[in-house]
Amino acid sequence: MRIAFLGTPNFAVAPLAALHAAGHELVRVIAQPDRPSGRGNKLQVPPTIVWAREHGIPTSQPTRVRSGEFVTEMTSSHLDLAVVVAYGRILTPEVLAGPRLGCINVHASLLPRWRGAAPIQWALLSGDTETGVCCQQMAAGLDTGDILSEARTQIGPEEDHEQLASRLSAMSAPLIVDTVARLSELKVAPQDEARVTYARILQKEDGRLHFELPAATLHARIRGLRGWPGAFTSFRGELLKVHSVSVLPGAPAGLAPGTLLPGGRVVCGDGMLHLREVQLPGRKAVSGLDFYNGARVAPGERLGENSEAPAEDPR
Repeated sequence: MRIAFLGTPNFAVAPLAALHAAGHELVRVIAQPDRPSGRGNKLQVPPTIVWAREHGIPTSQPTRVRSGEFVTEMTSSHLDLAVVVAYGRILTPEVLAGPRLGCINVHASLLPRWRGAAPIQWALLSGDTETGVCCQQMAAGLDTGDILSEARTQIGPEEDHEQLASRLSAMSAPLIVDTVARLSELKVAPQDEARVTYARILQKEDGRLHFELPAATLHARIRGLRGWPGAFTSFRGELLKVHSVSVLPGAPAGLAPGTLLPGGRVVCGDGMLHLREVQLPGRKAVSGLDFYNGARVAPGERLGENSEAPAEDPR
């Protein structure tokens, strides 16, 4: 098939490569424009564009998707199909109707659960035990189209966002290849609107930890926030990044949430967290034990003092 592939982040590279390996004609790989990233704020080329250039496939990175050359290209290139994987832009009905067989979206959740921009993070933040990837026939609206196929998987109890994203990306590769191969025979399944949940875009402040919450809830949040925006709190007025933790049952009575205890333990609203890896500004990441001993924590010292009220439970 003549396919236009629309996808931007690393998550999209595996399904892109799989379609290429399956012998489809990738007419063009389309991604968002280069964005500044990292400490130097240098422009970064999207991973899909890097892959496409290495394989001699034409690319484009339009700044506008509702008019101009992008619309013309999608509607007049005699495309059989467009495949969209984490492209990051909403397509117009005109564009969706351009390819002969329409557009298929590969989405990193089991729709209708977690429509939107951050489905992997919200599955983890909410304590889901199962997730997956699905292919849907795209329609106007946010992830509203009928389901063509899906693949399910259990979420590991210690799995974080980066690990789960890598697994789901790998799962999406054979799924999209099989879906395209059997497109004419697949029976579509409309989404159940009564079961819809939305995965809104995460903000930096979503990473702030509030120890009034249960330890299990905070554990889920830290795993879901791995990478961006990252989990953090404060210690003696400085930012403290919290990279990983484990849950401990129980807590000494009468201690305020956020209280630090020997070994790098933190009192929560229910239970405790063991700090496995934390990082202060300008320093390397260390274990909770090394952080506690190095800081010479005084009895009763707390993480997150003077922080704002607890964030709403993502569930």
